[in-house]
Amino acid sequence: MSLSEVTIIMSGGSRGIGEAIAVRAARDGANVALLAKSSEPHPNLPGTIYTAAKAIEEAGGRALPLVGDVRDDAFVIDAVAQTAETFGGIDIVVNNASAIDLTRTEDLPMKKYDLMNDINCRGTFLLSKTCIPWLRQSANAHILTLSPPLELDPKWHTTFTGYTIAKFGMSLVTLGLSGELREDGIAANSLWPRTAIDTAAVRNVVGPGLSANSRTPAIMADAAYEILTRPSRECTGHFFIDDDVLAEAGVTDFSVYLNGGKEEDLALDFWVEPKGPMNPALRLH
Repeated sequence: MSLSEVTIIMSGGSRGIGEAIAVRAARDGANVALLAKSSEPHPNLPGTIYTAAKAIEEAGGRALPLVGDVRDDAFVIDAVAQTAETFGGIDIVVNNASAIDLTRTEDLPMKKYDLMNDINCRGTFLLSKTCIPWLRQSANAHILTLSPPLELDPKWHTTFTGYTIAKFGMSLVTLGLSGELREDGIAANSLWPRTAIDTAAVRNVVGPGLSANSRTPAIMADAAYEILTRPSRECTGHFFIDDDVLAEAGVTDFSVYLNGGKEEDLALDFWVEPKGPMNPALRLH
């Protein structure tokens, strides 16, 4: 399958993994609507919704930048309507917008807790929910959420409970919608990286200096492309890991995704096990 003339609506996407997924789809000639707040340059976060839109169009797609907050019901409803009107429908939802704060529970302000859950969990639910009538009209409808596998082993739950709740909430949306929408032929899946990905969030929030211990956003873009080009009636309810998806698709050389370091020096992301020569002691925290 191809994403030619397919319409994607994505929360976030002005930089990092979201932008990489959008640009990869644009290479097929996809239409991409971006819902993001980043209309002005940020001193520590390169890129805006407009630079991402330009990159999409330069790659061969059509872009619709929509500036607003995914927590705002009226904005999301209007953005979905504008996307459908501009491109004639909606085929794919990518829930990419996410807030992160790794503060331990006793020190986490409730304002930050609410921010993470409103953007991550509520925003995912709201955008997905609002798009369902349009997805029902698509021949190959997908909802893809960037969230982790629902791991309940206590070993994964020793720190940053607030962030865990917010990310697992996104995954619960995947689990619930995959069941609710299965008969409609609408796929709902999650995708998560096995390793750190070199994004502004990792550099500025999670672990400064981790660039060489990270893969590039291209691995998530390529994995997302593989998922989104699968038949939606045959691919739903999964919690995919990026390199597993690509290995299944026949990729054997992952060195192209290295960001200057070595495979054995890659830092593992949250809630995932190592694969191959990766060092289990190297992990985001």
